[in-house]
Amino acid sequence: MRRAAALLACSLLAACGDGERQAAPPAPPQRPAVGLCGELGARMTGRVDTPAATELSGLVVSHTRPGVLWAHNDSGDSARLLELGEDGHLRREVAVPGAENVDWEDVAARGDLIYVGDIGDNDSERPTITIVRVRESGAPAGRQELRYADGPHDAETLLVDPLDGSVAVVTKSFGGENRLYVAREGTLRRGPLVPVTPGEAVTAGDVSADGHTVVLRTYDRALVWTRRKGERLTQALRRKPCAAGVDLAREGQGEALALAENGRSFFTVAEGTRPPLRRYAPVR
Repeated sequence: MRRAAALLACSLLAACGDGERQAAPPAPPQRPAVGLCGELGARMTGRVDTPAATELSGLVVSHTRPGVLWAHNDSGDSARLLELGEDGHLRREVAVPGAENVDWEDVAARGDLIYVGDIGDNDSERPTITIVRVRESGAPAGRQELRYADGPHDAETLLVDPLDGSVAVVTKSFGGENRLYVAREGTLRRGPLVPVTPGEAVTAGDVSADGHTVVLRTYDRALVWTRRKGERLTQALRRKPCAAGVDLAREGQGEALALAENGRSFFTVAEGTRPPLRRYAPVR
């Protein structure tokens, strides 16, 4: 009688024998996340509508003010930043006191700090390059003179790690020698080569505000790295990147790219008057 009762209880509660080993029904498979290396769609969010934008070469998303981007012109302009909305409309110009636009090529952000890279050097002859820091309020925040450990290089890409504040530059070369250099104590020290083919040249780059995504662009494509926890930029860029699913050559000559704060989309702007501001995001 006791045995029969026990078997009946087991059957009712499904808690004995095979009942304990019975697995829960499997959850339906999740649709894999589509990242920047999947197919991307382009949307023109607006045009940079100010006559001040003549040859934009730097673009970055504000890390503290949603809907704001910062841009600047290439060499020949005054030392000024352009605050833009995502529709391309000019909100204000910010003069950078005590600075000179010798050859501004890229801009980066960390918190409310904007870093301007006066790093262009077409003839590879500048003894030093300069990184100028300014707060989004317009208040100056310092400057850094840097010298390459192995002699001058041309460069158009400035990276600032939002996690630790380290500054890096990627040199520009159509011969395949596009290399990451990391600043330490006033010296830019050699890091890994960026895997681009001869004939390509790195013209811009960015690190997302969360530090998780790094993108470098050439005239026709964007290369994407996903950083692992605790990984330095030099470690991440030693790995092979994936290529974003988009052809940037259709924009015309472009030397600017800005990652969205979460690294899941990016903005670009080409050179020329009233240039389109585009946002690239995965096609769902």
